[in-house]
Amino acid sequence: MRENNIKLLKIDDCLWDFIIIGGGSTGLGVALDAASRGFKTVLLEQSDFAKSTSSRSTKLVHGGVRYLQKGDVALVREALRERGILRRNAPHLVKDQRFIIANYLWWEKSFYTIGLTMYDWLAGKLGFGRSLPVSKAKVIKAVPQIKQKGLRGGVVYHDGQFDDSRLAINLMQTAIEHGAVMVNHAKVTALLKTNGKITGVSVFDEIGKTSFDLKGKCVVNATGIFVDDIIKMDDSEKYPMVRPSQGIHLVVDSSFLGGDDAIMIPKTNDGRVLFGVPWHNRVILGTTDTPVKDFVLEPKPLEEEIEFILKTSAAYLVKPPQREDVLCVFAGLRPLAATKRNTDETKTKEISRRHKLIASDSGLVTITGGKWTTYLQMAQ
Repeated sequence: MRENNIKLLKIDDCLWDFIIIGGGSTGLGVALDAASRGFKTVLLEQSDFAKSTSSRSTKLVHGGVRYLQKGDVALVREALRERGILRRNAPHLVKDQRFIIANYLWWEKSFYTIGLTMYDWLAGKLGFGRSLPVSKAKVIKAVPQIKQKGLRGGVVYHDGQFDDSRLAINLMQTAIEHGAVMVNHAKVTALLKTNGKITGVSVFDEIGKTSFDLKGKCVVNATGIFVDDIIKMDDSEKYPMVRPSQGIHLVVDSSFLGGDDAIMIPKTNDGRVLFGVPWHNRVILGTTDTPVKDFVLEPKPLEEEIEFILKTSAAYLVKPPQREDVLCVFAGLRPLAATKRNTDETKTKEISRRHKLIASDSGLVTITGGKWTTYLQMAQ
């Protein structure tokens, strides 16, 4: 199929309605939305589909409890609505996952019950389940490996779990069914212009080692952490839009939780939350929020990130995970949509997780930021 698609793209008189650069969640979502509306659509991915950030998530479709704590109610409401729509659209890939917040201080049960009740209320009819306070005995039954010393009880809430790579493949398949052309290992090397307006792109086929041009009415830059590379092709004077933040996850044996419920540690020493989530008979522990400077397809976990997750999770589990217990580690870079005001490179966790949509004077449309949960809203 790829070889036929390359031949199709090399037809000189073909004019595309949408040329989408980037085959992650955002680009795939845009391609599906455009193709399903009858537009002639092509998507170009420099490596493989969902190669980078879109396959390195915590595997959660969620509203973002942490953002509610920070007071970003509008962002949480939007994400919760999209979470419900995503489960309705892809019930084979999105399921309800119970989470437990273990309480060790006297005030925590009331505090988190009130906050998570608001979380439920914002979800409305698209909610996954009601948040409730539970006894110490019920917490231990749900998460047998939770640390019991000082445990006072807990709060149960519901969020979504999904398979990010499978969803990416399904989006691609559905877009193709609607007539979209998808090509991986096809790198955009230049933007073509006529009278200052973008009229297409130059492409290098990484497999066939040939170059060709595509003509199009609208070019969409949905390249995640690489959006600034495309923006600079359009205007070399533009300030960088994206600040990369690295998040890593450790995978350990399922015995470290001992049940089907996930845990959420609501406050870590870096101001984030930490999850322990059952996943394919294993447990995913994460994540981190580490400012980095390199924009790479294969980010490497830092030693201090690994130690942070091990140390933080050890404070809540009967059997503290050790380095030798880690079955694998995966890392991804968040394309945080920064502004000129975000000058402190050490505080990526302060940058909003909202997406940004920008159209340049030349007609280039750039979309960045956001997360898997809101991919559909971003695409629309």
